[in-house]
Amino acid sequence: MKTVTTIDAVRAWRRGVAGDVGFVPTMGSLHEGHLSLVRKAAAENEAVAASIFVNPAQFDDPEDLARYPRDPERDAALLAEAGCDLLFLPEPAELYPPGFETWVMPGPVAEPLEGASRAGHFVGVDTVVLKLLNIVQAQQAYFGQKDAQQVAVISAMARDLNVPTTIVPCPTVREADGLAMSSRNARLSPEERAAAPVLHRALQAARSALFEGERDAEALRALMRTVIEAEPLAKIDYVSVADLATLRELATIRLDEDGGVLLSMAVFVGPVRLIDNLPVRAAETTAPHHTRDTTPAERSGA
Repeated sequence: MKTVTTIDAVRAWRRGVAGDVGFVPTMGSLHEGHLSLVRKAAAENEAVAASIFVNPAQFDDPEDLARYPRDPERDAALLAEAGCDLLFLPEPAELYPPGFETWVMPGPVAEPLEGASRAGHFVGVDTVVLKLLNIVQAQQAYFGQKDAQQVAVISAMARDLNVPTTIVPCPTVREADGLAMSSRNARLSPEERAAAPVLHRALQAARSALFEGERDAEALRALMRTVIEAEPLAKIDYVSVADLATLRELATIRLDEDGGVLLSMAVFVGPVRLIDNLPVRAAETTAPHHTRDTTPAERSGA
């Protein structure tokens, strides 16, 4: 695997790749979720590029930015093992040089949920992702569905701005106890780590109620709040029952054949803010119950 730090070096590498390139943008502190994206990209393309960049433009809290875990040497070794061919590891000044003044303003899909809780977050996300897509010129870019709103925002940006890269959403990867894999999990104490699966339990409880016929969205929100509030170390930022396409909050759930619901939440476990979600599509409510997210057992074929 080749590691480069400049845009010119990425473009020089790209000119030397004759076939399709898959791209996995990350902020580092890699886990199995990231590596599953790299392996999928390697299976579907002739070459794989990844980036590690803790993007200051998407943090509304300087302390959160400073605390974000960083271990580029470990990350590079994991990427190489997973089949990555190029690692782009820029400094902030490489992507935001002096005089930088152009920002991407996302549309309504960026306004609720994380957009409401984190001012300016998706302006930073859309801007840096557009820059990276322009730099790498990949045929496909891979993003984890754990950040469901981020996938929606980036997909809308790529569509609206005619970006010639296909955005590929990939299932959330979970620990054996249901906790969604996240770089922030490393900041949890042992007690907080034991409490953190409460997010997934709350989502599963709402999902089960939805399958059993509950169509009052506020009842589902109340159910998720009840499950979370039973955990002393957990503090709710938001719980949401939203339209899967628009991410607008629902009052009554009316599932048609093209519709769906996104159950999602942001919860502080101790000082660490975690997010999680479960998408439920209309077709699933008439099929046998199953979990769409990937668990370690499912990845191993068990």
